Amino acid sequence: MDPEELPFEPYRTKVVERIPNPTREDRERALQRAHFNLFNLRSDEIRVDLLTDSGTGAMSDRQWAALMVGDETYAGSRNFARFEETVRSITGFPHVLPAHQGRAAENLLFSALCRPGDVVPNNMHFDTTQAHVLNQRARPVNLAVPEAYDATSDFPFKGNMDIGALESALSGPDHVPLVMVTITNNTGGGQPVSLANLREVARVTRAHRIPLYLDMCRWAENAFLVREREPGMHERSIAEIGRAFFDLADGATMSAKKDGLVNIGGFVATRDSALAERMKELLILYEGFPTYGGLARRDLEAIAVGLHEAMDLEYLAHRIGQVRFLAERLARHGVPFLRPVGGHGVYLDVHRFLPHLPADDLPGQALAVEIYREGGVRTVEIGAIMFPTTEATAGRMLELVRLAVPRRTYSASQLAYVADVIGRVYARRAAIQGFEMSYRPERLPHFTAHFRPKSGG
Repeated sequence: MDPEELPFEPYRTKVVERIPNPTREDRERALQRAHFNLFNLRSDEIRVDLLTDSGTGAMSDRQWAALMVGDETYAGSRNFARFEETVRSITGFPHVLPAHQGRAAENLLFSALCRPGDVVPNNMHFDTTQAHVLNQRARPVNLAVPEAYDATSDFPFKGNMDIGALESALSGPDHVPLVMVTITNNTGGGQPVSLANLREVARVTRAHRIPLYLDMCRWAENAFLVREREPGMHERSIAEIGRAFFDLADGATMSAKKDGLVNIGGFVATRDSALAERMKELLILYEGFPTYGGLARRDLEAIAVGLHEAMDLEYLAHRIGQVRFLAERLARHGVPFLRPVGGHGVYLDVHRFLPHLPADDLPGQALAVEIYREGGVRTVEIGAIMFPTTEATAGRMLELVRLAVPRRTYSASQLAYVADVIGRVYARRAAIQGFEMSYRPERLPHFTAHFRPKSGG
């Protein structure tokens, strides 16, 4: 699809929700009350919300209908049976444990596998993934290809893992309990991993007898981009490409709030029966009985429907077409963003947007605040605040502001509004001043930290 064309929505609207329209004065007050942390804003203070695409999309009529056949039996619900069969049929992983969302699935996996001092390689860890590794006193290490750190490169598979770096990591003295690959690579701009690259990752991990796990929360979007960009893939279905990825792995975690098209839910799946039993014990302790995993059983039914809907080519073409439409509108204003555009959002390149602000001025947060101030658009910083310097990030961190587009939610005119708002901010970018942190929590600081403008800001 030509990104300059209006994306054709492959659905029609049955229910509408009124969008708030806070005044500039309202937005200024909201920023003060929120301590300049956009996570602290209320929904009625936001015009367009691009903070995240996780659990913020619209469910289909079939998913809403699925909620009405919820069998809320505590143990052995028929909804779990449908959910389990769906995950098994898509992935081929025999052991499936539901969880209330992706980070709960990560907790189960890393708690069962990681020990203090372990090293966990990933192409790029996202925030909760990294936090769960650190919580086990293990060390997350990012091993994405060098092109992933060049925001101007058009390399088509910036989610790929550096095979030489992986070989070195697995040949060293550190114990590696698993290798994880995130598809698509959220931290690095929603960039896809190629099937050829994952085959090489699997070759190396098998040679070292180390299990390979996927973070598959955006697996269908990754498959769409593989189908579009990787030679020999264009005639294959999303299901076939996805299964080719899963067949190379030993298991996966998933936040179903992305390519499950639901508002809550997730799972961890594995081929390892002994590991499944260990995780099941943890699941009962932290999440609930293994046939509901912290969810209402009706949510499992909605996930089963959503996993199939996410594979629809017309839906995916529209979903990724919306992201490209937003990018094209931003490009008209000269706004710098990470290229090529990925699967679920546009990532503004903060270093090129605000070159006058040094790292100590928290330029990503300054930009996100200014976008909200200008037009009530909420975004999120993905940089030095979300990822404080660790071995995983030292010397190799992009500074981005993510515009994550919720699925089946906003229209082209609303995305054009977002581009116009950011265009106005870009036009006066030289006047934007920095921030500092006035309260910093020990873990995951971006969620609850407080900020304040620097003197004169």
